[in-house]
Amino acid sequence: PVASDGWLDILEESKSKNQRVRVRRAHLEEDTAKLSHLGQYALVDYNRAGVPLLEIVSEPDMHTVEAALAYATKIRAILRYLGVNSGDMEKGVLRFEANVSVRPSGSQELRTSTEIKNLNSFRALTRASAYEIQRQTQLYQEGGLVVQETLGWDDVKEVTVSQRSKEEAHDYRYFPEPDLPPLEISRVWVEQIKTGLPELPEARSQRFVAKFGLTITEASRLTSEKSLADYYESAVSLSKSPAKAINNWISGEFLRYVNELGLDFDHLPVPAGHLAELVDLVTGKIINDNSAKLVLKEMFETGQAPKAIVESKNLAQVSDEGYLEGVVAQILNDNPREVASYLAGKETVFQWMMGQVARLTRGKADPQVARQLLLQALERAKNK
Repeated sequence: PVASDGWLDILEESKSKNQRVRVRRAHLEEDTAKLSHLGQYALVDYNRAGVPLLEIVSEPDMHTVEAALAYATKIRAILRYLGVNSGDMEKGVLRFEANVSVRPSGSQELRTSTEIKNLNSFRALTRASAYEIQRQTQLYQEGGLVVQETLGWDDVKEVTVSQRSKEEAHDYRYFPEPDLPPLEISRVWVEQIKTGLPELPEARSQRFVAKFGLTITEASRLTSEKSLADYYESAVSLSKSPAKAINNWISGEFLRYVNELGLDFDHLPVPAGHLAELVDLVTGKIINDNSAKLVLKEMFETGQAPKAIVESKNLAQVSDEGYLEGVVAQILNDNPREVASYLAGKETVFQWMMGQVARLTRGKADPQVARQLLLQALERAKNK
């Protein structure tokens, strides 16, 4: 091992505090070959033979699929922050292998485990682990026993499949390589590397919480990708709006478009300055949320600046009280039955009336001003 007895703190989405996962060791291996099983035949692919790889071995401290995903996500983020791995799992530069076992609730017993090899996506990791937990649980409940073996994951059928049995760890036939001298890593070199490390996801998350007032969950989500964290900080620095407001837009509509369009954060059609400008238009009450969503969609499609889109589509928010009072009066005059229903106690009609305000103003009415004027008009009608 080049390193041993480490740890990594992870945060499951459903929990509010970190959980520590111990890391047993990190060691160097050499890739040999890849087996592909076709019917009665096995094909051997030597394309990656001789390629060095680093394996990180954790202790059995993860007790849910969610924890395994949090651990895998954080490992990938750290490697990408360090610039030592692209994290492109589908190209085989990063793989996860899940060792799964189950036990009765409350028991500390480590039962027989199975190893699911070469999981090349987070989706495969979570689905394979969940399936294996269910399979082993059902096997024990039916009076059977789990056999220690190496499994593969069939992504099409979504089942684990046996590859080879593995009675004990020594089945791997470990032995020293006589042509390789001992690897000695000096503490001086380690300290030199440590002083040159960039800010890693954990430290950046803590800074985001302290500096921007985010929750640990919000900060962890933003720092999961270095380029996303960079984008967020750039947008905050260019915006007059609260950092929380920038996060809310990135975590919502912004990431939805990024995922739908299959974009990566290094090549976005929306510069950080444009997102900052859009959020400022919302917090400055120049446009409302609904109009802002339309503008953001246009920004992703055309790359245009938000102010230009707002002007070309005439989306500026209407806050003029005199104009909006006229709209409210028209709605009440045209819908006496709904007014009577509201005054009789059916308060849900109020939202319908707000919808009419939005319809007549083409969604440009300032919702807070319109709401206040509508309440005042209904109160006057009630006191007549």
